[in-house]
Amino acid sequence: MAELSRITVEPREPLASEVSRRLIDFLMSGEVQPGERIPSERQLTEMLGVNRPTVREAIKSLGFLGLLEIRQSSGTYFRGADSDVLYRLFELGLVLGERGAEDMLQARTELEVVVAGLAATHRDEAGVELLRARLRTMRECPDTEFAEADTAFHAALAELAGNTVLRDMLKGMRAMIQRGWVERTGAVRPREVAYDDHVPIFEAVETGDAEAARAAMARHMQGASQRLKAALEQQSDN
Repeated sequence: MAELSRITVEPREPLASEVSRRLIDFLMSGEVQPGERIPSERQLTEMLGVNRPTVREAIKSLGFLGLLEIRQSSGTYFRGADSDVLYRLFELGLVLGERGAEDMLQARTELEVVVAGLAATHRDEAGVELLRARLRTMRECPDTEFAEADTAFHAALAELAGNTVLRDMLKGMRAMIQRGWVERTGAVRPREVAYDDHVPIFEAVETGDAEAARAAMARHMQGASQRLKAALEQQSDN
Protein backbone atom coordinates (compact mmCIF):
# COMPACT_ATOMS: atom_id res chain seq x y z
CA MET A 1 0.00 0.00 0.00
CA ALA A 2 1.42 3.38 -0.98
CA GLU A 3 2.32 5.74 1.84
CA LEU A 4 1.24 9.35 2.04
CA SER A 5 3.91 11.90 2.75
CA ARG A 6 3.44 14.54 5.40
CA ILE A 7 2.04 17.84 4.20
CA THR A 8 4.24 20.78 5.05
CA VAL A 9 2.98 24.34 4.79
CA GLU A 10 5.51 27.12 4.48
CA PRO A 11 4.93 29.86 7.07
CA ARG A 12 3.59 33.02 5.47
CA GLU A 13 4.62 36.53 6.30
CA PRO A 14 2.02 39.08 7.45
CA LEU A 15 -0.37 40.06 4.67
CA ALA A 16 0.56 43.75 5.00
CA SER A 17 4.20 42.86 4.28
CA GLU A 18 3.16 41.01 1.13
CA VAL A 19 1.14 44.04 0.06
CA SER A 20 4.15 46.27 0.77
CA ARG A 21 6.34 44.11 -1.45
CA ARG A 22 3.81 44.22 -4.28
CA LEU A 23 3.58 48.00 -3.98
CA ILE A 24 7.36 48.34 -4.00
CA ASP A 25 7.59 46.20 -7.14
CA PHE A 26 4.91 48.38 -8.74
CA LEU A 27 6.64 51.63 -7.78
CA MET A 28 10.07 50.43 -8.95
CA SER A 29 8.72 49.17 -12.28
CA GLY A 30 8.55 52.65 -13.76
CA GLU A 31 4.76 52.62 -14.02
CA VAL A 32 4.63 55.53 -11.57
CA GLN A 33 7.03 58.46 -11.80
CA PRO A 34 8.22 60.43 -8.74
CA GLY A 35 5.61 63.02 -7.84
CA GLU A 36 2.72 61.08 -9.38
CA ARG A 37 -0.28 59.84 -7.43
CA ILE A 38 -0.67 56.10 -6.94
CA PRO A 39 -4.04 54.28 -7.13
CA SER A 40 -6.42 54.96 -4.25
CA GLU A 41 -6.89 52.60 -1.30
CA ARG A 42 -10.16 51.40 -2.82
CA GLN A 43 -8.51 50.73 -6.20
CA LEU A 44 -5.58 48.91 -4.59
CA THR A 45 -7.98 46.83 -2.52
CA GLU A 46 -9.72 45.70 -5.70
CA MET A 47 -6.49 45.20 -7.64
CA LEU A 48 -4.77 43.14 -4.93
CA GLY A 49 -7.81 41.31 -3.61
CA VAL A 50 -7.18 42.18 0.04
CA ASN A 51 -9.08 44.18 2.61
CA ARG A 52 -8.77 47.92 2.94
CA PRO A 53 -7.14 48.03 6.43
CA THR A 54 -4.30 45.87 5.10
CA VAL A 55 -3.72 48.23 2.19
CA ARG A 56 -3.87 51.20 4.55
CA GLU A 57 -1.27 49.61 6.84
CA ALA A 58 1.09 48.92 3.93
CA ILE A 59 0.76 52.48 2.63
CA LYS A 60 1.41 53.89 6.09
CA SER A 61 4.56 51.73 6.39
CA LEU A 62 5.93 52.89 3.03
CA GLY A 63 5.06 56.46 3.95
CA PHE A 64 7.04 56.14 7.17
CA LEU A 65 10.02 54.86 5.18
CA GLY A 66 9.83 57.89 2.88
CA LEU A 67 8.78 56.08 -0.28
CA LEU A 68 5.24 57.49 -0.32
CA GLU A 69 3.76 60.85 0.69
CA ILE A 70 0.24 60.79 2.08
CA ARG A 71 -1.64 64.04 1.45
CA GLN A 72 -4.92 64.53 3.23
CA SER A 73 -7.89 64.95 0.87
CA SER A 74 -5.56 64.57 -2.10
CA GLY A 75 -4.23 61.01 -2.19
CA THR A 76 -0.93 59.20 -1.91
CA TYR A 77 2.06 60.16 -4.03
CA PHE A 78 5.28 58.38 -4.98
CA ARG A 79 8.21 60.37 -3.64
CA GLY A 80 10.86 58.46 -5.56
CA ALA A 81 13.53 56.14 -4.23
CA ASP A 82 16.76 57.86 -3.26
CA SER A 83 19.65 55.88 -1.77
CA ASP A 84 18.59 56.40 1.86
CA VAL A 85 15.12 55.05 1.14
CA LEU A 86 16.58 52.00 -0.60
CA TYR A 87 18.91 51.37 2.33
CA ARG A 88 15.95 51.34 4.71
CA LEU A 89 14.02 48.99 2.45
CA PHE A 90 16.93 46.61 2.33
CA GLU A 91 17.43 46.82 6.09
CA LEU A 92 13.84 45.75 6.67
CA GLY A 93 14.05 42.98 4.08
CA LEU A 94 11.23 44.45 2.02
CA VAL A 95 13.18 44.27 -1.21
CA LEU A 96 15.43 41.26 -0.96
CA GLY A 97 14.09 38.79 1.56
CA GLU A 98 16.22 35.85 2.70
CA ARG A 99 16.81 34.37 -0.76
CA GLY A 100 17.59 37.78 -2.23
CA ALA A 101 20.10 38.48 0.54
CA GLU A 102 21.96 35.27 -0.25
CA ASP A 103 21.86 36.09 -3.96
CA MET A 104 23.38 39.52 -3.33
CA LEU A 105 26.20 38.04 -1.26
CA GLN A 106 26.89 35.54 -4.03
CA ALA A 107 26.77 38.24 -6.71
CA ARG A 108 29.16 40.44 -4.78
CA THR A 109 31.56 37.51 -4.31
CA GLU A 110 31.64 36.78 -8.03
CA LEU A 111 32.15 40.42 -8.99
CA GLU A 112 34.90 40.96 -6.42
CA VAL A 113 36.75 37.94 -7.84
CA VAL A 114 36.48 39.32 -11.38
CA VAL A 115 37.68 42.75 -10.23
CA ALA A 116 40.70 41.28 -8.43
CA GLY A 117 41.78 39.54 -11.62
CA LEU A 118 41.33 42.69 -13.69
CA ALA A 119 43.26 44.74 -11.14
CA ALA A 120 46.21 42.35 -11.42
CA THR A 121 46.04 42.51 -15.21
CA HIS A 122 45.75 46.30 -15.48
CA ARG A 123 47.89 47.32 -12.52
CA ASP A 124 50.19 50.32 -12.72
CA GLU A 125 52.72 51.73 -10.28
CA ALA A 126 50.43 54.42 -8.90
CA GLY A 127 47.58 51.98 -8.38
CA VAL A 128 49.76 49.45 -6.61
CA GLU A 129 51.13 52.14 -4.30
CA LEU A 130 47.60 53.29 -3.44
CA LEU A 131 46.58 49.71 -2.71
CA ARG A 132 49.69 49.30 -0.53
CA ALA A 133 48.75 52.43 1.40
CA ARG A 134 45.17 51.20 1.89
CA LEU A 135 46.48 47.86 3.20
CA ARG A 136 48.79 49.71 5.61
CA THR A 137 45.85 51.74 6.86
CA MET A 138 43.93 48.52 7.54
CA ARG A 139 46.84 47.29 9.66
CA GLU A 140 47.41 50.50 11.60
CA CYS A 141 44.02 52.22 11.96
CA PRO A 142 41.91 52.13 15.17
CA ASP A 143 39.33 49.38 15.44
CA THR A 144 36.52 51.89 14.96
CA GLU A 145 37.90 52.82 11.52
CA PHE A 146 38.69 49.32 10.28
CA ALA A 147 35.43 48.73 8.39
CA GLU A 148 35.95 51.97 6.47
CA ALA A 149 39.57 51.04 5.72
CA ASP A 150 38.45 47.61 4.50
CA THR A 151 35.93 49.22 2.14
CA ALA A 152 38.58 51.69 0.92
CA PHE A 153 40.90 48.80 -0.01
CA HIS A 154 38.19 47.19 -2.14
CA ALA A 155 37.34 50.55 -3.71
CA ALA A 156 40.99 51.09 -4.68
CA LEU A 157 41.09 47.60 -6.16
CA ALA A 158 38.02 48.38 -8.27
CA GLU A 159 39.61 51.61 -9.52
CA LEU A 160 42.73 49.70 -10.48
CA ALA A 161 40.62 47.18 -12.42
CA GLY A 162 39.62 49.98 -14.79
CA ASN A 163 35.98 49.00 -15.29
CA THR A 164 33.60 51.75 -14.17
CA VAL A 165 30.47 49.56 -14.43
CA LEU A 166 31.90 46.90 -12.11
CA ARG A 167 33.25 49.61 -9.83
CA ASP A 168 29.86 51.28 -9.42
CA MET A 169 27.95 48.01 -9.08
CA LEU A 170 30.23 46.84 -6.30
CA LYS A 171 30.12 50.20 -4.57
CA GLY A 172 26.34 49.94 -4.32
CA MET A 173 26.44 46.32 -3.17
CA ARG A 174 29.00 47.04 -0.45
CA ALA A 175 26.90 49.93 0.83
CA MET A 176 23.73 47.81 0.90
CA ILE A 177 25.45 44.94 2.70
CA GLN A 178 27.20 47.24 5.17
CA ARG A 179 24.11 49.26 6.06
CA GLY A 180 21.59 46.51 5.59
CA TRP A 181 23.26 43.71 7.55
CA VAL A 182 26.75 44.38 8.93
CA GLU A 183 25.65 47.35 11.01
CA ARG A 184 22.86 45.23 12.50
CA THR A 185 25.15 42.36 13.50
CA GLY A 186 28.33 44.20 14.52
CA ALA A 187 31.75 42.79 13.68
CA VAL A 188 31.32 39.55 11.76
CA ARG A 189 34.97 38.51 11.68
CA PRO A 190 38.09 39.13 13.75
CA ARG A 191 40.13 42.06 12.51
CA GLU A 192 43.28 39.97 12.23
CA VAL A 193 41.51 37.46 9.98
CA ALA A 194 40.13 40.19 7.75
CA TYR A 195 43.51 41.89 7.39
CA ASP A 196 45.34 38.62 6.71
CA ASP A 197 42.82 37.82 3.96
CA HIS A 198 43.79 40.98 2.09
CA VAL A 199 47.56 40.49 2.10
CA PRO A 200 47.67 37.74 -0.58
CA ILE A 201 45.22 39.73 -2.69
CA PHE A 202 47.60 42.70 -2.65
CA GLU A 203 50.66 40.55 -3.31
CA ALA A 204 49.03 38.88 -6.32
CA VAL A 205 47.98 42.24 -7.78
CA GLU A 206 51.44 43.69 -7.17
CA THR A 207 53.08 40.86 -9.15
CA GLY A 208 50.43 40.88 -11.86
CA ASP A 209 49.26 37.34 -11.15
CA ALA A 210 45.58 37.50 -12.12
CA GLU A 211 44.86 33.86 -11.32
CA ALA A 212 46.34 34.16 -7.82
CA ALA A 213 44.46 37.42 -7.25
CA ARG A 214 41.14 35.78 -8.15
CA ALA A 215 41.88 32.78 -5.95
CA ALA A 216 42.86 34.95 -2.96
CA MET A 217 39.75 37.09 -3.34
CA ALA A 218 37.53 34.00 -3.65
CA ARG A 219 38.93 32.64 -0.36
CA HIS A 220 38.42 35.99 1.35
CA MET A 221 34.86 36.46 0.12
CA GLN A 222 33.84 32.90 0.90
CA GLY A 223 34.94 33.27 4.51
CA ALA A 224 33.44 36.75 4.88
CA SER A 225 30.09 35.65 3.43
CA GLN A 226 29.91 32.59 5.67
CA ARG A 227 30.64 34.65 8.76
CA LEU A 228 28.03 37.25 7.82
CA LYS A 229 25.39 34.56 7.21
CA ALA A 230 26.19 32.98 10.57
CA ALA A 231 25.87 36.35 12.32
CA LEU A 232 22.52 37.03 10.65
CA GLU A 233 21.22 33.58 11.59
CA GLN A 234 22.33 34.04 15.18
CA GLN A 235 20.60 37.40 15.32
CA SER A 236 17.36 35.99 13.94
CA ASP A 237 17.42 33.22 16.57
CA ASN A 238 17.74 35.72 19.45
